[in-house]
Amino acid sequence: MAKHLVWDWNGTLIDDFAAVVEATNLAIGTVGGQQLDAATHRERFFRPVADFYSELAGRELPPAEFAELDKLFHQHYHSKLAEHGLTVDARAAIAAWPGTQSLLSMWFHNDLVPLVTEHGLVEHFARIDGLRETVGGNSKHPYLVAHLEALGIDATDCVLIGDSVDDHVAAATAGASCVLYAGGFTSPTRLRATGAPVAESLTEAVALALG
Repeated sequence: MAKHLVWDWNGTLIDDFAAVVEATNLAIGTVGGQQLDAATHRERFFRPVADFYSELAGRELPPAEFAELDKLFHQHYHSKLAEHGLTVDARAAIAAWPGTQSLLSMWFHNDLVPLVTEHGLVEHFARIDGLRETVGGNSKHPYLVAHLEALGIDATDCVLIGDSVDDHVAAATAGASCVLYAGGFTSPTRLRATGAPVAESLTEAVALALG
């Protein structure tokens, strides 16, 4: 059994998928890109987000143009955050893990920490890392490696709980275990195709992680 649990934030501990879809449609709509409903977003979303946006736009987006769309996305997403709380069993799932825990998000660090603090979760995590760059959207893998190195934890002693194919890829590439949550950004069919265990709730995800 893994000794340490790394939680994903967006779409996992926080139930913000509706805000993500709305913000994506607003941003990509400014360049005439395809609008997505929730089900289609779950089927098509992938990282790097710049490539996902280029696919929706029907053309390759130059880095500067993607940076503007990313900025629009985050402005709108942030304006909707007050409407979205923690996933219904997030607190119970955190409490069910007997080992150490940390939080790794691809959302901006300076926005992440105040929100985690507002929800009263800081004390549960040995470390909290968000994105410390100005433009997001890349794979989680190098950030997971750096996160575990900062904690002094070997990847083989770690399990990641997240809601995306990229979470699985990041964990597998780093040498960590992974359990995927089907209530977030990705369809259960796509998650199961990774071969990783898939849970319908966060408490089930912890149970699977405990083996």
